[in-house]
Amino acid sequence: MTLVSNDPSWWSLINANLISSYFIVAASVGLMYDWALTFGQEVELIWRQRWSLMTFLYLSVHYVGIGFVVMSMLVDVPTISVTDVVSLIINDAINWTGEVVQVILGVIMIARLHAMYQRSRKVLTCLVIIFVAIRIADAVMTAMITVQLSGEEFVLSGTYQCIIDYTGDSMFLASMIWILGTVWEVLALCLAVWIAVKHFRELRQHSTRGIVRDCFTVLMKTHVSYFASFLAISCFKIGFFSPTLSVDIYSLNTRIYFGLAQILQSMQMFVLGPRLILGVREYHAELVANSDAATAMISIVFQERVHVSTGSSV
Repeated sequence: MTLVSNDPSWWSLINANLISSYFIVAASVGLMYDWALTFGQEVELIWRQRWSLMTFLYLSVHYVGIGFVVMSMLVDVPTISVTDVVSLIINDAINWTGEVVQVILGVIMIARLHAMYQRSRKVLTCLVIIFVAIRIADAVMTAMITVQLSGEEFVLSGTYQCIIDYTGDSMFLASMIWILGTVWEVLALCLAVWIAVKHFRELRQHSTRGIVRDCFTVLMKTHVSYFASFLAISCFKIGFFSPTLSVDIYSLNTRIYFGLAQILQSMQMFVLGPRLILGVREYHAELVANSDAATAMISIVFQERVHVSTGSSV
């Protein structure tokens, strides 16, 4: 049933959703700006290259972000009329899209670590087991949250609102999903740092240490940037449990806080995530163009199905 009201007491809710819509638009502008900046590189390094699993993963993550933002706008922008049933469907689609993107990013990370550890089957097996266990647990908890959600449609002072109610233990389940995601990211970072330090030590006396070191520098730069954004988002999510924010969820400061977290999450998933692949392929292209020694680095730069001395996969 739709509630229609012109009561001024609802204005705080209207303003809060309006502020949220501004941040959604800002996130979409940021995604489109990044797309415009990297489109030339994407055509050269992705579309014109041999298609592979990594090509598919890159395109999936990069372009699903546009659909993600559009769905968010349908739910949160007050001027768009969406029924409570449709809003719940869109909200569920957003939650499951986030799960799918996290799976894709995890596969990319596993491929990077597998190559950095010289295609070690033990490392690959351990990573796959841990990652699958975490993703199954996340999927189960996301399904439980989906079942507990409810929504109600409002028409308040000429604006359309759909209030999503997180009942039961939804907040606890959401926090558990965040904790498991943090465990995976920390594990991936530690493994990357460990193998990078090990390689740098071993290559001090190596004749090609400059090339290898540059490649590992590129790998660690993209990896650390990605993890830094995840760390920032995690810090913001810790703040969600603050009593100060939960007292008045419709206040200006609270909506700005939530909006900044949403922008950071969009950038981490749909900008820095794809650049885990794009940055490495850009380095490889420069190496091929400027050095005859490029063939010695094919494995480090992750060309699929090629195995030299250090392994390959991205």
